[in-house]
Amino acid sequence: KLLYHLEKEEQMPDGMCIDAEGKLWVACIDGGRVIRIDPETGKRIQTVMLPTPRITSCCFGGKDYSEMYVTSAYDGLDETTLAKEPHAGEIFKITGLGVKGIPQNFYAA
Repeated sequence: KLLYHLEKEEQMPDGMCIDAEGKLWVACIDGGRVIRIDPETGKRIQTVMLPTPRITSCCFGGKDYSEMYVTSAYDGLDETTLAKEPHAGEIFKITGLGVKGIPQNFYAA
């Protein structure tokens, strides 16, 4: 079942996580953003823009899971592109989203 069709500017989905309200957060590689999708309606309900386009993954953390951590990539970018994208390869902490994540499940090996 198709959950959500990415808009052209959102580019391609990469890493994802779920928040405490059951909404899906998707890192948009080459889209410079993380989007929040309601899986019940299939609608995008929130967008967080970031200062570099190659956004690779997202997860919640912090003491009460109210912080989102977002990774980005720089591998494969030439020197000219890296000069234009000084934040490529950085990890970002986002606060004030108004939603929390859930603790991850641990499984015995």
